[in-house]
Amino acid sequence: MPKAKKQTTEPSAAVERPSFPLAVQLYTLRSLTIPPDELLAAVAQTGYTGVELAGNYGLPADVLRAKVEANGLQVGSAHISLDMVEADLPGVVKFQKAVGNDTIIVPWVAESVRGATAASWEALGRRLNQLGRRCRMAGMQFMYHNHDFEMKVIDGKPAIEWLLGAAEPENVGFEMDVAWVEFGGQSVTDLLARYAGRVSRIHAKDLGDDAAQRGLADVGSGKLDWNAILPAAKAAGVEWLIVEHDQPTDPIASIQRSHAFLAGK
Repeated sequence: MPKAKKQTTEPSAAVERPSFPLAVQLYTLRSLTIPPDELLAAVAQTGYTGVELAGNYGLPADVLRAKVEANGLQVGSAHISLDMVEADLPGVVKFQKAVGNDTIIVPWVAESVRGATAASWEALGRRLNQLGRRCRMAGMQFMYHNHDFEMKVIDGKPAIEWLLGAAEPENVGFEMDVAWVEFGGQSVTDLLARYAGRVSRIHAKDLGDDAAQRGLADVGSGKLDWNAILPAAKAAGVEWLIVEHDQPTDPIASIQRSHAFLAGK
């Protein structure tokens, strides 16, 4: 991962911060070769109250839900590919409801799908809007998760604005990944203000200089200004902070450090 295009401040000092329910995106722990029970126990023992799914470990919904709840956790959301959602939305909704989840999030789209023009991003927004309407009618929330490429300015606006502008807010929410926003050259606090009420979840990760970790860092140990981001998130109506690190060298230590910072320990 190349050097960030934009930085905010030095690592945040310890100050009183707004509190949020904290979850882990389980993709962060994908390199661990331990059973799901042990993995979920490690998340719970760290102090998290929720998880965001990235797959189901090959388990039926009732079994997965039992393992999550046995550790005092809840499923706050799930990342599900656009292909899977479009191929069998009723099946996806049924599984997610059975596991105790009410929020489906499309985590990424290929360049062949998103294109590179304002019109192509608007077309993707309309495509997501149709899925989001169906999710809403089924009692589910539907959201889109960004990387850095949505921050590229096209015809005067970041691509994410073309996408979200083409979808109804009640149909398509915005799960903001704050590190990718900053890496892509946009302002987290500005986007939180712009999409207040539409960003019920954010991915909490930081930007660093370690190439072995793709230039990412544990929350609070990098370059993002959390003293500005967290109050802005609270004002925007964020309900969950979801800790993620795409390539941690020590996944358990990583989620522990991020939790300690966000919990003010």
